[in-house]
Amino acid sequence: MPTASTDIAGAPAPAAPRWRQLTRRMSPYVALTKPRIIELLLVTTLPTMVLAADGWPGTWLMVATLIGGSLSAGSANTFNMYIDRDIDAIMKRTQQRPLVTGAVTPRAALTFGWVLAVVSTAWFWFVVDSPLAAGLSVAAIFGYAVIYTMVLKRRTAQNIVWGGAAGCMPVLIGWAAVTQSLSWTPFVLFMIIFLWTPPHYWPLSMKFKKEYAAAEVPMLPVVASSKHVAVEMVAYAVAMVLATVVLVPLASMTWVYAIIAVAAGAWFTAGCVRLYRRSAAGKEKLHEMRLFRDSIMYLTVVFAAILVDPFLPDAWTVWPS
Repeated sequence: MPTASTDIAGAPAPAAPRWRQLTRRMSPYVALTKPRIIELLLVTTLPTMVLAADGWPGTWLMVATLIGGSLSAGSANTFNMYIDRDIDAIMKRTQQRPLVTGAVTPRAALTFGWVLAVVSTAWFWFVVDSPLAAGLSVAAIFGYAVIYTMVLKRRTAQNIVWGGAAGCMPVLIGWAAVTQSLSWTPFVLFMIIFLWTPPHYWPLSMKFKKEYAAAEVPMLPVVASSKHVAVEMVAYAVAMVLATVVLVPLASMTWVYAIIAVAAGAWFTAGCVRLYRRSAAGKEKLHEMRLFRDSIMYLTVVFAAILVDPFLPDAWTVWPS
């Protein structure tokens, strides 16, 4: 009787194509880089480059910068999974990560993280031709892997606030890749993402607070009431919207961006207020994940407006320089 390894004639079954074998071997390493997070980072990088160039920054520079950013973020995320493998084994939502399942060994993951770090740094320095971008990339990796993952995450309820600064670095990197310098504008973009991070991540933490508690990770929703967390989320959302408005005179943005930024900000802030009202009323269902998904939509819409703005007529500028 033929087995799974033989065909109907009893001969060995043909081996899987090499590309499929390679894909199977590489997929756990791709998972280490957290591709969905990288996608979100790239959503902020390209609009920043367009704004810095006041138009299209050049296809090759754009592609090269996005490749370097992907390698850099992949390195930081790999180090994060390596350090947090004990926590990931406890939390249900992370138990399928490669280091927990054994698809990748800790030594291989650590080596992979270092390779990505070195390659991304060299890529920014020599291919993008921006030592400043290379230095900012190293700072981002260090900030996420060391400051957030190793120092803050297991020690303070404000971990995501300060550790989230690493996730804001792509806008500085993108700006530096175009201009070889920094100015107030990229730092305002930095602050938009910095202030967005808590109301983006805390809803997820609220949803999985029991898992974080089991792993002894003091996320704010673990150590504070949902009402308290919601109040802070509203405060950060309001400050975030104000930061998007500051960009209007600073970068000579048009009415299109101004209207979109205010409208999208009001919409997202209203979502935070609704979560506060549900938590204050003691409702069991807070719809945290809806707000989490809305936060991604909000950031995408605002940076899409930033992407389009430099191509609009100068006559539409709110405060002409």
